[in-house]
Amino acid sequence: MFPWHQYLFGLLFIVAGVMHFVKPKMYERIIPPYLPSPKAMVQLSGFAEMILGLALLNADSQSWAAWGIIIMLFVFLTVHVYMLQNEKASLRLPRWILVVRIPLQFLLMYWAYLYT
Repeated sequence: MFPWHQYLFGLLFIVAGVMHFVKPKMYERIIPPYLPSPKAMVQLSGFAEMILGLALLNADSQSWAAWGIIIMLFVFLTVHVYMLQNEKASLRLPRWILVVRIPLQFLLMYWAYLYT
């Protein structure tokens, strides 16, 4: 049995991953142009989020899943910076939200670290 916050964290990534397939165009808009094949990147990252979220909820895989989430969140920083720099990629979110999302990534990395 895991603590409630571990279930919440795993579910957060599972739902986020599913959303990549429900709203793929939205995610494709935020892929920086220097990354290849936005559609494939969205599918790959969505699949990774779902797998890592599920793996976090298994005692045998939670540690590597947590490290995978940390690495993934670090890589996703490029998307958050791109969203700050490009109005089209900003999804019309207020600038303050775009700014707050960057330190939020580090808080999520710390949260994941709790399960390593």
